[in-house]
Amino acid sequence: MCGITGWASFHHDARNRAPVIEAMTATLTPRGPDAGGVWLGEHAAIGHRRLSVIDLAGGVQPMIDQSDVVLSYSGEVYNHHQLRAELRGLGHEFRTRSDTEVVLRAYAEWGESVADHLEGMFAFAVWDEREQRLLLVRDRLGVKPLYWAPVDGGLAFASEPKALFAHPEIRPRVDADGLREAYSLVFNTGPTVWSGVREVEPGGLLVLDRAGIRERRYWQLEAGAHGDDRDTTVERIRELVGTAARGQLEADVPLCSLLSGGLDSTVLTALLADELRLREGPDARIRSYAVDYSDQASEFTGDVLRTGHDTPYATEAGAFIGTDHSTVVLDPLALLDPEHRKAVVVARDSPIGVGDMDTSLYLLFGEIRRHSTVALSGEAADEVFGGYPWFHNPKALAADTFPWLLVTGDDAAMPLNPELDLRIGEFRADTYRGALAAVPHLDDETPAEHRQREMQHLSLTRWLRQLLHRKDRLSMAQGLEVRVPYCDHRLVEYAFTTPWALKSHDGREKSLLRATGTGLAPESVLWRPKNHYPATHHPDYNRGLQNMARDALATEQVRALADETRIKPCLDTPPDQLEWGHRLRLERVVDLALWLDHHQPELAL
Repeated sequence: MCGITGWASFHHDARNRAPVIEAMTATLTPRGPDAGGVWLGEHAAIGHRRLSVIDLAGGVQPMIDQSDVVLSYSGEVYNHHQLRAELRGLGHEFRTRSDTEVVLRAYAEWGESVADHLEGMFAFAVWDEREQRLLLVRDRLGVKPLYWAPVDGGLAFASEPKALFAHPEIRPRVDADGLREAYSLVFNTGPTVWSGVREVEPGGLLVLDRAGIRERRYWQLEAGAHGDDRDTTVERIRELVGTAARGQLEADVPLCSLLSGGLDSTVLTALLADELRLREGPDARIRSYAVDYSDQASEFTGDVLRTGHDTPYATEAGAFIGTDHSTVVLDPLALLDPEHRKAVVVARDSPIGVGDMDTSLYLLFGEIRRHSTVALSGEAADEVFGGYPWFHNPKALAADTFPWLLVTGDDAAMPLNPELDLRIGEFRADTYRGALAAVPHLDDETPAEHRQREMQHLSLTRWLRQLLHRKDRLSMAQGLEVRVPYCDHRLVEYAFTTPWALKSHDGREKSLLRATGTGLAPESVLWRPKNHYPATHHPDYNRGLQNMARDALATEQVRALADETRIKPCLDTPPDQLEWGHRLRLERVVDLALWLDHHQPELAL
């Protein structure tokens, strides 16, 4: 995994601006701590920071071919061996073992259609000197980030907004539209909190040439007929999950699995462990990690998202599978450390996060990085297989809004100053109608099937994207690559066409994954209720958070944006009685203050 950046402009000579591309590239050093490089041409500048994972010696970037095509690439293409063989048959020669060179040769063969041939997670930029054309491409589910912003005569791009702000023509500026995007929690792709800064759409590409800028989608979810019976569907799911897991086990560096003790991570870890034993012998053991807090074993406290303590299940799963398992135990008070909090906000480039859960994930990744460079995660299984409560709750199914707002809602969103007149409710309603209009359907769907398809599409195209952003930023800030096999587009496509009756055939959430996991996971894990990422409930953490929020509200810019009348009651609640939603409100006040202090954005409200 790496960081990419650069720009193309037909109005200026980029060869005179080496310090600019060097500064942009330097901001991405945490994403690529192993090496960096830049390339300068007359109308383009390309930068790269590398985290070496495959072909440590040969995958140097930016990579250039004999015809002056320049590639800066981040991600992993899991079918690069098959593509290499195909391209060799078409006459291409290779100098390295890297998947980077495969992407470069694939562009030489297929041009703009290169993405159609790639399986994996990726974001890359190709500058074609012959054609005077810049191509930006992002993977189908949006696992890897890619941002862009206009500059005089062209555009600049980067893995993270912070790199764009190192370009002299792009300043951190936030307007009312940006605040609506950030705080409405509708998770659009395209627009961002930053004025003028956009994302390349998941499954999308952008082309810049002398005729201008054009964007298009090369992939999106489609509704299709599903002719398989239950047994055939389970077998096909097992095949697709197994193929995705096995294909993502390749690395020339130490690799591990994130094992929470839930169904998703346990099934994935079991498949990885079995494959590793096949490749390396019966004594091979994959390393696995879970996270916990020092107070949880004796004082676990449930809330609206958490019904049980993860660690005993993770330990049982690790023993059942035969992993080299470790639990990273965090001190809840370490989550209040101002340096940790700042590092998280800087990594996100956004004021919106989930507080202590972000900080704990960042610290977990830091511990994992001491031993491993690649980790595999069970992210996306809930979206693919129908694991969230809103798939099963009649109130959520009947609600005329994004279903997660019924769980997080205004209690968890930091309330904004009403004098800003942002009309968040109207924005949410308009966005929701547009989101439903984008859902594909079959003509003969029942009303129940129609609604479930909407819920899955919203979950896959919106809710999942902010989870992938979170995992990417916090892992890459520690120089750790996280792979997500449940985001394999073939698995996602097949599950999306599967009728809801099959997805819930045992009367529970994630029925198909549970059937797939039979024999791979302990019975206690197979039938365990859905549990979200753990959070601390230590009263001293809550007390410290309240103090940090008071300090945040003492700053003029925070008071200008936040609704103090709805925040202050949360400051006066006894720490041991602070509800999860109200605590998250305070977390976002603290993050807002850190974000404003770091970026010093122009507020154009």
